[in-house]
Amino acid sequence: MTIDDVKLIELPKFMDPRGNLSFVEQNNHIPFEIQRTYWIYDVPGGEDRGGHAYKTTDEFIIAIAGAFDVTVDDGKQKKTFTLNRSYYGLYIPKGLWRTMDNFSSASLALEFANTKYDRNDYMDDYNEYINMKSNGEI
Repeated sequence: MTIDDVKLIELPKFMDPRGNLSFVEQNNHIPFEIQRTYWIYDVPGGEDRGGHAYKTTDEFIIAIAGAFDVTVDDGKQKKTFTLNRSYYGLYIPKGLWRTMDNFSSASLALEFANTKYDRNDYMDDYNEYINMKSNGEI
């Protein structure tokens, strides 16, 4: 996978004076079957999240509240996406390094994955990640 496989996807948005509504559907807006949902919140100022790649997991990230940046790295190129609207989601396929930072106060990241949690799916060492990418292992 490369940076070109990462997609910012606009989600349906229904405007209403009582409050807006957006939604996602697996195999439609989210290009996979959802096996896990999790969220990141209460991130202290100046802290980063992520800092890893997955061997088999695709994920989809939405900024439900606030804003943050997601930097995706394929070992050759990096691209930063600012998520600050709850009607956009970022699709990141497996095999790409990601870091999340610049969290605003009270931000909330909602994430969907196509796998159940498996700690062995994580690659936490960037140098090991680069070696695996250059060897074609991921």
